[in-house]
Amino acid sequence: MAATFRVRAVGIDLDGTLLDTVGDIAAALNATLAELGRPPLAVDAVRALVGRGVAVLMQRALARSPDDHGGNDDAFARGQAAFLRHYERENGLSAALFPGVADGLSALRAKGLRLACVTNKPQAFAEALLERTGLARHFELTVGGGAVARGKPDPMPLEHACARFGIAPSQMVMIGDSVNDALSARAAGMPVIIVPYGYNEGHPVAAIDADAFVGTLLEAAGRIEAAA
Repeated sequence: MAATFRVRAVGIDLDGTLLDTVGDIAAALNATLAELGRPPLAVDAVRALVGRGVAVLMQRALARSPDDHGGNDDAFARGQAAFLRHYERENGLSAALFPGVADGLSALRAKGLRLACVTNKPQAFAEALLERTGLARHFELTVGGGAVARGKPDPMPLEHACARFGIAPSQMVMIGDSVNDALSARAAGMPVIIVPYGYNEGHPVAAIDADAFVGTLLEAAGRIEAAA
């Protein structure tokens, strides 16, 4: 029998769980690589780089798109600054909700659950994206990159969300698409549900240590009940 999670709040990842944002990220990243004189990366290649924030994205992208000319010791720093500038323009332009997201969020709220969006996307970009896609109204709290000292897979973002809600980590369930979400939840001491369609850095989702795998956010909502 499928497990039911009785909690008071739900943490939900953004990129790859709520929204398919790889088009936005690829556009900004390839504009950045062009500034650095490097060749573009295919969207599918970019998809495998997403998951640990801008700094890691840039490191991985530069490793995948080698410098043929040499002498770009400052490429990483310049690349981060350029990416942030380009992403501000691209953020939300091609983002699309995954199936079941709108209904799933409505179902979770109807049960009286408190919702936090917990993401490694920089805070300002996360808030802007939620607003632009009409999802902000569902969330009481957004914890993005830079809101706390360390991002996922560290437990700090989830612990911060729980502290803001005044609950123990065991009273929240995390829904995400990657091993980073699972590791963060495990370290925080909360259960984790994984959806199969997002960005797991190119690794099989089935290998993630999770308490449940569901096809959609709406299916996840059916497995979660509000604790008294």
